[in-house]
Amino acid sequence: MSLQAIEQYITEQLPNVTKLDSFGYKFFFYETDQVLPFVTIAASDNEHDNKSNLDRNGIFRVNIGISKDAYNKLFSGTESGWDYTALNRFMPHPDYAAQHYICILNPGEDLLPQTIRFIEEAHLIAKNRFDKKQSAKMRKSG
Repeated sequence: MSLQAIEQYITEQLPNVTKLDSFGYKFFFYETDQVLPFVTIAASDNEHDNKSNLDRNGIFRVNIGISKDAYNKLFSGTESGWDYTALNRFMPHPDYAAQHYICILNPGEDLLPQTIRFIEEAHLIAKNRFDKKQSAKMRKSG
């Protein structure tokens, strides 16, 4: 799936998504909660993030914030020395694994359905976090 197709899926198929382009990244948030993106897409290296060698022609990385349970199931019993330049492979995010972010470079057709499911899970997590914040605001003001 191309970078454009993934971006189009996120912005057109998932409700209440806002997008911010900054520092060569595309950040996808739920509603107005622009604290923690549920997905980011990086298409080039920068001084703070160059582990995936994204400056290769046509290479991009999708970063997805999934649940702790899904993260642990995905990586239980797996290796620890990750090749962050490998294509079409789910890996812990090189910098945000502790927050249960995963990444995949150029997801292929075989991993596309799972990539979409992870993006949908991340969107739901972001929605629930947003709804919880909104409820707390209503209780305070009410």
